[in-house]
Amino acid sequence: MGGPGGSEMEPEEGEDRTPLLKEFQPDTVPACCSARYNLALLAFFGFFLLYALRVNLSVALVDMVEPNTSLAKNATSNVCPEHSSTINVPRNTTGVTFPAMHSMWSSWAPPLERSKLLSISYAGAQLGTVVSLPLSGLICYYMNWIYVFYIFGALGVLWWFFWMWLVSDTPETHRSISHAEREYILSSLKDQLSTQKSVPWRPILESLPLWAIVVAHFSYNWTFYTLLTLLPTYMKEILRFDAQENGFLSALPYFGCWLCIILSGQIADYLRQNQNLSTVCVRKCFTLIGMIGPAVFLVAAGFIGCNYALAVAFVTISTTLGGFCTSGYSINHLDIAPSYAGILLGITNTFATIPGMVGPVIAKNLTHNNTVGEWQTVFYIAASINLFGAIFFALFASGEVQDWAVSGYHLHRN
Repeated sequence: MGGPGGSEMEPEEGEDRTPLLKEFQPDTVPACCSARYNLALLAFFGFFLLYALRVNLSVALVDMVEPNTSLAKNATSNVCPEHSSTINVPRNTTGVTFPAMHSMWSSWAPPLERSKLLSISYAGAQLGTVVSLPLSGLICYYMNWIYVFYIFGALGVLWWFFWMWLVSDTPETHRSISHAEREYILSSLKDQLSTQKSVPWRPILESLPLWAIVVAHFSYNWTFYTLLTLLPTYMKEILRFDAQENGFLSALPYFGCWLCIILSGQIADYLRQNQNLSTVCVRKCFTLIGMIGPAVFLVAAGFIGCNYALAVAFVTISTTLGGFCTSGYSINHLDIAPSYAGILLGITNTFATIPGMVGPVIAKNLTHNNTVGEWQTVFYIAASINLFGAIFFALFASGEVQDWAVSGYHLHRN
């Protein structure tokens, strides 16, 4: 069986459509200074600045609305809860960037390097939150809240110039990519992209693997929003401990998630390339870890008594384990339909925004008296939804390009 890098033969009956990349192995196309990893790093810094701009607004807003507040008044108990809620205001302003990046990677990411490249790209969002939280506070303290926007805005403009100069839509149009890397990327994707210009909406909406991603994305976000928005409320109202007053504790869950995203991406592709695990096996395993783990610690949070240290630990561990999902369902769109990955992510992301709107409302209605029993019910619901999403994805997910996504080519099913 010839690899797609050098042979022009059609895949034979019974062959797996996932390219073996025999001629252009990753070892022969160095990652250092390569065009695809330059794209990953630029995307990393892009998401870093994107989330930094999102977070620093909430930090600077405290000084914006009360410019004459003295240092002594800046830490009153009446101000902090009011302004901490503004962190969630710009939550959905980044909705177009992830589908756009998925569309970009559909032409740039070789199948056996998708986990590494995409995890590097999207990890910038978590690190941007970690860095901008304390840095924005220091800028407001020592300078002025105006400089928060000047500094991060200037960095964003600088990043834009590098992006426009160094990035191209496809390897064919890139000005400085090496011939070996171009052939490696194009040959690895040769039998995975569609030539048709129209979007096959009906097959997309009838695709069970897509709905497996929808359910997993919806379920994961329900627990994610519960952990990062409702659990701090539980800690404050029940445990009488406000984690948001401590900048380090506020950033710790995001740092753990960032670290897990980077490491899980490397591990996922190592298992696929060196241990010969199938793509669907890796995606399912990482999704199960990234969804069942947070569900377990979320339920455990309802039985910690008044131990706020355990509460902080559970939030951090849960959010960290959630990073496994980046190499699970989160990039599975590219596995099943690279040509339409941006559209698929737009669909799943639409459903995934619902928990951010519905979850807090349901939690508020269930916790009128702020008792431990009421909050346990909230945690049970979130954990059950997460468990259902993980099982549904494990049953119906796929790691193979779907027939409707490659209708422009003559391919056979595995």
